[in-house]
Amino acid sequence: MDFANSPSFFRHGPRPGARAALCAFLSLALLIGDSRFGLMERAREGLSVVLYPLQWAVNLPVSAARHASDFFTTQTTLKLENDALRTRELAMASQLARLRTLEREHAELRSLNALRDRMPGAGQMAEVLYTGRDPFSYKLIIDKGQDAAVRAGQPVVDGDGLLGQVTRTQPLTAEVTLITDKSLMVPVMIERTGVRAILYGYGGGVDLRFLPAHADVNTGDILVTSGIDGVYPAGLRVARVVHVERNTGSAFARLTVLPLAGVQKSRFVLVMQTRSDMPARPAASAPAAEAAGRGHRRK
Repeated sequence: MDFANSPSFFRHGPRPGARAALCAFLSLALLIGDSRFGLMERAREGLSVVLYPLQWAVNLPVSAARHASDFFTTQTTLKLENDALRTRELAMASQLARLRTLEREHAELRSLNALRDRMPGAGQMAEVLYTGRDPFSYKLIIDKGQDAAVRAGQPVVDGDGLLGQVTRTQPLTAEVTLITDKSLMVPVMIERTGVRAILYGYGGGVDLRFLPAHADVNTGDILVTSGIDGVYPAGLRVARVVHVERNTGSAFARLTVLPLAGVQKSRFVLVMQTRSDMPARPAASAPAAEAAGRGHRRK
């Protein structure tokens, strides 16, 4: 086929003015037909489907750059927010710890005030400064001493029970030996039955010794001070029985007891007054005195 000799539409067709008028008429007809009857709706839908890959390819660099910018912006924002939240969490944790400490101290002070109200003239409150330097002795140092009329021998309690006894005083401080110290013994009795015994400290804990195997004592019994020694007022809670073991081959029961007072955690304590109403020791009878005198003269 000879394309060189074939007539050309643009060379031999209608005149340019006629072509322009025809194109304008067709355009106007399409505009009117599309606005009135939607003639080009399907054509546009088909054209949009055909051109969508091209449109997506053209917009891909711009979309990728926008997503990358959003990603880095989001990561930076999240990091800043995370750091702020972590700092706030640490601050809130510190405030919560202080609040719990204040609540515990408030509860201790309320219990000590209630105890002092129940026992008029019970004594004065003191704050624990530090523990003793010797790790093998169980002692506390409180902020009341000779200036506050604290004397050796005064019992010391917290809101839960007997804590120990004042064993040494200084002008501004005093030393309290805990009931868990091996040098301290407390006369006690079983609150439920009134059976008396001696509570010994053994260094870190307490032990109830030499209680007959047939004694009426059960798990959960509370030990209170008996008051027969003239140092500790009667009725102070001291310890709780957590286990009772009776061996047929032994004359004594084996008991496991735990102190009720916070021997390792109390912050505030109450220094109680010693009993001053104990009767004096009775004088020796006349025959006994004469016999003692004769024995002395023989020597």
